[in-house]
Amino acid sequence: MAKEGAQRAEETEQMIEKEGGKEAAEGSATGSLRAADTKEMRAVVLSAFGGLNKLRVSKKAMPEPQEGELKIRVKACGLNFIDLMVRQGNIDNPPKTPLVPGFECSGIVEALGDSVKGFEIGDRVMAFVNYNAWAEVVCTPVEFVYKIPDDMSFSEAAAFPMNFVTAYMMLFEVANLREGMSVLVHSAGGGVGQAVAQLCSTIPNVTVFGTASSFKHEAIKDSVTHLFDRNADYVQEIKRISTEGVDIVLDCLCGENTGKGLSLLKPLGTYILYGSSNMVTGETKSFFSFAKSWWQVEKVNPIKLYEENKVIAGFSLLNLLFKQNRGGLIKGVMDKLLNLYNNKKIKPVVDSLWALEEVKEAMQRIHDRGNIGKLILDVEKAPTPLMANDSTETSEAGEEEEDHEGDNENKERMPFIQ
Repeated sequence: MAKEGAQRAEETEQMIEKEGGKEAAEGSATGSLRAADTKEMRAVVLSAFGGLNKLRVSKKAMPEPQEGELKIRVKACGLNFIDLMVRQGNIDNPPKTPLVPGFECSGIVEALGDSVKGFEIGDRVMAFVNYNAWAEVVCTPVEFVYKIPDDMSFSEAAAFPMNFVTAYMMLFEVANLREGMSVLVHSAGGGVGQAVAQLCSTIPNVTVFGTASSFKHEAIKDSVTHLFDRNADYVQEIKRISTEGVDIVLDCLCGENTGKGLSLLKPLGTYILYGSSNMVTGETKSFFSFAKSWWQVEKVNPIKLYEENKVIAGFSLLNLLFKQNRGGLIKGVMDKLLNLYNNKKIKPVVDSLWALEEVKEAMQRIHDRGNIGKLILDVEKAPTPLMANDSTETSEAGEEEEDHEGDNENKERMPFIQ
């Protein structure tokens, strides 16, 4: 292991030297020293909240690790539905723009900040990042970084943290999943939905009810016990199979599905809200969609919960990590998940790989609910020329012209799909 670590460290140092030499060569003769001191990187920049035209790949100053942080040369980044909501400004207390989106990535440790222990330069890692993940280099506190198993690819590693930690904590930490229980999960074909299905399979005799778009059914039918079209009357369908309902409801939709989920709960059952994708209808934030979703939410009466012996809960992994300081708890969950991975019990499902310059098309795919599993931004992937033209090289402020309507045709062009 020590020999492998030394070899990786040497390879990473050579890469760093190569990058530095390349940047110095590109600078002018009079400013070469200054260019070497101020290294730049590519990053996806959100210039303002709004539509896809607010995203561009730009040059930014490369960050350096502070005390307790690691610097990671990014290989792959995860794209989640929350990233669409961030782009629209459809979240509580959104940060100021311009910003670099993204909350998870994988890559190689390039430098260590002071007091960092347990990692070496050259380690293959995956990490949570409080924004800034969609870039060639990130810095993040050591408590949010985890080593990658040898047989896990960088794209799989970028698909692992958000989806599997969310699924595990909802099932086992909040709802206390046990043998013989039943679970309803919406968006069963998405990254979290597929993680939920895999984790349920590790417990004997768990029945999984899933909803998904009909075109996904053939691909995911073996991962759940009963599968329903997302637009069907799944409440009646489930009650035909299980008259009492289900033990656990995992809801990423919100709106009218809240009341439906609560109505399906058995006594001592748990409903968990972990998203509100029904609020995202168009490309930009819609007050009408927000108001409609809010109006459709069942107004919960605590006395009714008491009388019916039902539990209603919420789960936000990002708040747990970055606002509520539960990094230690998440580390324990990651250890359990990696043990399951090493024992071939779970495996990330990667839908497709996209270049940074193809971020608009990737976001359109997840907005259209077209993905099965996780969408990944592959930092080293060369963009499809037709996609790259309108997504690259603006100032850090992200100023650009509005996209033409014809650009929407790009969403039909597909990248490499695994």
